[in-house]
Amino acid sequence: MSAPEPVTAPGGPPPWRRLDPRTLLVHCGWLAAPLGSLALTALATGGRIGTGAWITLAAVAVSFAVVTALGLIRWARTDFRVTHDTLDVRSGLLTRRLRSVPLHRIRTVDLTASPLHRLLGVTVLRAGTAGSADGGGELTLEALSVPEADRLRTALLTHADTGAAGEDPVLARVNWRWLRYAPLTFWVVGGVFVVLGAVYRVLDGIGIEPWKLGFVQRAFREFGASMLWLTVPAVLLAVVALGSAGAVVLYIEGWWNHTLEWADARTLRVRHGLLTTRSVTIERARLRGVLLREPLLLRAGGGATVRAVAGGLGDRDENRRRSALLPPAPRREALRVAGGALRSPFPDPEPTPGTGRAPDTLTRHPRAALRRRRTRGLLFAVLPGTAVLAGLGVAFTPVLLHCAWIYAALTMPAVWWLAHDAYRNLGHGVRGRHLVVRSGTFSRDTLALQREAVIAWTFTTSPFTRRAGLVALTAAVAAGEDGYRIPDVAADRAPAFAAMAAPGILEEFLLRPDEAPQRVPAYGAPGAKQVRKGATEATGWTRRPAVDGVNSPNTKGS
Repeated sequence: MSAPEPVTAPGGPPPWRRLDPRTLLVHCGWLAAPLGSLALTALATGGRIGTGAWITLAAVAVSFAVVTALGLIRWARTDFRVTHDTLDVRSGLLTRRLRSVPLHRIRTVDLTASPLHRLLGVTVLRAGTAGSADGGGELTLEALSVPEADRLRTALLTHADTGAAGEDPVLARVNWRWLRYAPLTFWVVGGVFVVLGAVYRVLDGIGIEPWKLGFVQRAFREFGASMLWLTVPAVLLAVVALGSAGAVVLYIEGWWNHTLEWADARTLRVRHGLLTTRSVTIERARLRGVLLREPLLLRAGGGATVRAVAGGLGDRDENRRRSALLPPAPRREALRVAGGALRSPFPDPEPTPGTGRAPDTLTRHPRAALRRRRTRGLLFAVLPGTAVLAGLGVAFTPVLLHCAWIYAALTMPAVWWLAHDAYRNLGHGVRGRHLVVRSGTFSRDTLALQREAVIAWTFTTSPFTRRAGLVALTAAVAAGEDGYRIPDVAADRAPAFAAMAAPGILEEFLLRPDEAPQRVPAYGAPGAKQVRKGATEATGWTRRPAVDGVNSPNTKGS
């Protein structure tokens, strides 16, 4: 179905339209927190509300009047229109502001509806532009009726090709058998403490001290008097059980009705959410790559997630929320979805058993990278804990001395294994149109990035990496996280790889094998210095010397 054309007055531009009047009710949603706090206070005190509560209630009433008046003014002074070429938004009371964005620069359209929005039948529309990586170029309309928001999204994407995306444009739908991967996330443990912290803050805010509650004090007394070798595992089991239940609930709420599909030949759309719904549309021209993410627990369970590397998704926090293409799912499914988003097979350095694919071998990193990971694990994990326990043992009780050597005996093999796993996961290479990078152990990430998307290279070194002959490469991209790091690459191979992966950026700073090293004047010195040779085995490129601080590649710490 073709996109609706904007209604144009005869001989003039289309008329301006206002936001939905229910926007005013959305602005009143903040009342839930203070009124709920007052209600809890009344319940906790048996209906006796003190002077402080009445003052709070009066402040809420005044704030409600002010916020309502400001919301009314904002609604009355904000309007928008869609012409054949631009999206125009006017706002402001004393200082009027007109923002006009060409339709061809709009890259993503996000429809988000919280539970309050859904109750009122409205949604928030955010249009991301080519320069909105920091959130400054994003246009937000809050709030529109759901049918009008759908029509407006279609109108904003009329510049996209509406041809068929293929025989089956749907790349993925949620499968509830994937719920088994929900507990293999951070929330299985961290979520319990987040909830406990939130409950503590609420109780503390209404004047209740949780530590003085009778059942809390009895629980601590009984815990201390019980056999710890039974109670501690029981508590850990309870935390895991509660965290798993919470992770499943969050999985259902966040990924309800999830659908990833090619809306047409040039737009990728992902929809999901139960209470808060989200629909993100990404233009194919701004889809720069795909990130396959495998956290440690999820990797142990054979699962993975998929994220898009795309421009126009907002700042870093918004990008993390909008870039998700697939929830925790089987690794084989994640590879299929990543390949569907790339429109080419996803390079898999470690294919899932049963796929019948040969490993897509990447360039391994030097053994010095393994030594660095071992050293950092010993310095930052093993030695501090051992030293603290040993010091406390000398100062207070010899029991802690035994705890010190037990801690060292337990953490040493774990750090050793994690260092080897992190080194085993290091790899980089070029596969057709894509730069492929893999790294990480607590979260092993495999990135397939379009080579033409790289706009700059940063070479970062430190005294320790220079001594080891290593350098960290960072590919700057106007999408996703803005930069993607390749840690601990051999220093003599890094320039050649960067020049091969993204041609046209470093060539002016490098010497070809047939060019003789030249002696050039050093900055601020009458003499000359010889070019430091760093020829690579791959292409024979060497770094060109800098002349008076000019023609020097972007480096840090060197």
